[in-house]
Amino acid sequence: MAKVIPRKPLTLAERTYLPQVLGGLKTTFKRMVSPNVTLEYPEERPVIPEGYRGVPTLVKDPDGREKCVSCQLCEFVCPPKAIKIFPGEIPEDAPTAHVEKAPRDFQIDMLRCIYCGLCQEVCPEEAIFLQEIFSVTGYTRSELVYNKQKLYELGGTLPDRHFKWEKKRQAAERGHQH
Repeated sequence: MAKVIPRKPLTLAERTYLPQVLGGLKTTFKRMVSPNVTLEYPEERPVIPEGYRGVPTLVKDPDGREKCVSCQLCEFVCPPKAIKIFPGEIPEDAPTAHVEKAPRDFQIDMLRCIYCGLCQEVCPEEAIFLQEIFSVTGYTRSELVYNKQKLYELGGTLPDRHFKWEKKRQAAERGHQH
């Protein structure tokens, strides 16, 4: 059995849609007299809130050395699989020879990246950081696949809080002296 619910008839004002039209006009007039909230981007930049997660980039240590050791943890933990690391060997005579390996190439597909920050959290060398960059543009899809050079260009140099590599280098030098 279907239950019939009686509907009350519309009033004259409701049939003419006057309350809805007046409500819309009220909103329009309120917006006309309120201050402008539009930013003239790129001349005006929005205030970036605390804890903003922007573009992931690679950073170097204060001496300008690569911090990434191609452990590939960021590649494994990335949910959309936006990171690809191609490990490479370090020559024996290089100043960073005490490090096992370094990336031959490192790519992040910004079209796939979801800016979750897991890559930054899992990195044991603090080589990848999410910078406060929010404007990622390109004319083609291939322009938005950032290679190692582009990632270092965006990331720059960040202070090293642990000086882990310096301690490893000093230990390696002490080992060669004995």
